[in-house]
Amino acid sequence: MFQQKRHPREMGVPELRASYYLAVDKKMAASTQNVALSALLFLYRQVLDPPLPDLDVLERPQCPKRLPTVFSRPEVLAILAKVGDDPEALVIRLLYGTGMRLTECLRLRVKDVDFDHGQILIRNSKGKKDRITMLPRSLILPLQQQITRTKLAHDRELLDGYGEVELPDALARKYPNAQREWGWQYVFPAAHRSRDPRSGAVRRHHLSEDRIQRRMKPAKQQASITKHGSCHTLRHSFATHLLEDGYDIRTVQELLGHKDVKTTRIYTHVLNRGG
Repeated sequence: MFQQKRHPREMGVPELRASYYLAVDKKMAASTQNVALSALLFLYRQVLDPPLPDLDVLERPQCPKRLPTVFSRPEVLAILAKVGDDPEALVIRLLYGTGMRLTECLRLRVKDVDFDHGQILIRNSKGKKDRITMLPRSLILPLQQQITRTKLAHDRELLDGYGEVELPDALARKYPNAQREWGWQYVFPAAHRSRDPRSGAVRRHHLSEDRIQRRMKPAKQQASITKHGSCHTLRHSFATHLLEDGYDIRTVQELLGHKDVKTTRIYTHVLNRGG
C-alpha cells in the first residue's frame, strides 16, 4: 500500500529505503525493523531474477542494549510457592535451580540426568554445544518421582504398541530401536500422543512451552511481583544469585553455556559492581 501496489521489479533502493524508514516513523522496535528488512532482502536477492544490486547500502537498526530483569531471592521463593506441585511446577523450579533455558529443560531426556553426581547434561543447546549444569539437592527427590511416573506411563505405552519418541538428527535411522528405549524418553512428556506431520508417526512429544509460560504468569501475579519477567528471568536470577554467593564468573559462564564471558559479565552490572 505504501508504494501504491507497484511491482517489486519496478522499484529500487530508494523505494526500499522509503518503505523501510516508514517502520522508523511508526516507532517500531529494532528487532521488528530487522525482520522487515530481512524479508525485503530475501525477496530481492533470492526470489526476483535478476536480483537487485546495491542492497548492502541499506542500514540495519541497532537493537538497544538492556540489562536483564532479575528476581530477588524473596521474589523467587514467592513465585515458587505459587506455581503448585506438578510436573509443570517442577519445570519452573528447575529453571531457577539449574539455569537451563525453557526449551532445554523440556527437551531433557532421562539418560541425561545424573543423580549420582548431582548434575544434568544438556545436549545440543544454543550454539550446538553440550554442557553440564548443577542439580540442586532439593530437586533430586521431586525429579526422581517425576521420572518414576514417566517410566510407568512409558511401560503402558509399550504394551499398547506405542512408546516412540522423536530422536535428534539422523539417530532414528542409525538406531531404529532407540525411539522406544527408556533412556531416550523425555523427562516431561506431553499428556497426549500426537502424529508427526512429516513422517506420520504417532509419538509422545514433551510438554509445550506455552503451558509453562501460562503457569508462570499467574504465579508471578499471585506473588504480587510487578517486575516484567518470564520463565527466562529465572535463568537471569540463577546467574545473578550465584555471583552474589561468590561463584567465579567463569564457572557461571560454563553453567549457562555462554560462548563469551562478556555475555556473562552483564550480571555484574545487575549486581552494581565491577567484574
